[in-house]
Amino acid sequence: MIRIVGSFVSPYVRKVLACMNLKNLAYEVDPITPFFGNDEFERLSPLRRIPVLVDGDFHISDSSVICAYLDDAYSGHALFPVDAKDRARARWFEEFADTRLGDLFIWSLFYQKIVHPAVWGEPGDEARIDKALAEEIPAVLDYLERELPADGFLFGEIGAADIAIASFFLNGAYAGFEPDAARSPRTAAFVERTLAQPCFADLLRFEAVQRNAEIKGRRQALLDAGAPLAADTMGTREPRRGMMRL
Repeated sequence: MIRIVGSFVSPYVRKVLACMNLKNLAYEVDPITPFFGNDEFERLSPLRRIPVLVDGDFHISDSSVICAYLDDAYSGHALFPVDAKDRARARWFEEFADTRLGDLFIWSLFYQKIVHPAVWGEPGDEARIDKALAEEIPAVLDYLERELPADGFLFGEIGAADIAIASFFLNGAYAGFEPDAARSPRTAAFVERTLAQPCFADLLRFEAVQRNAEIKGRRQALLDAGAPLAADTMGTREPRRGMMRL
């Protein structure tokens, strides 16, 4: 049984779990809360980032590395295209999502509007939020409008690149942002049809549970909802700033 250490609401974790669902792989989740983690977690993830994959005696962190490993190690639905040029572009879109979309939708919106007040009891950086909404996100949407397909997915069947892009928009929605279908029709439609895919269905249900439960009761709430949780948890340390990637 493959084990994934991470939070259901993390776009990086969500990407990995959706890709595992595409490949029909069995797994269990250690639902570590962002900004928590014990010494064993630090051993598995020296940069203290989630997700972490544990597959028998093998472990690795970083969502992009994990997705590449899953495609190399397991058969089933291909996460990346076969053609070398398409494969390179798929990796580029995944990197663009993890870096630029991550910076905007996670650190400039989701963290400032949701995580920072909930974890630290302080308001987020309103200037950063305003700049992201007024300047930076519109520029990203203009780029995606030129690159995303009018129908279907980037390289035929849904894959890691599609999942990576849509995953960050979901966290943007949690923070109150959704692409305007009139201004960015391709992007809005692409995100909607990607998140509607079966590989996301159960994940969204578990995310709703995790988002609406108190931190101390989240594990039990997820178990009650039928989430495939690991027996042990690494989320036992007190929170402190900057410990890990969402």
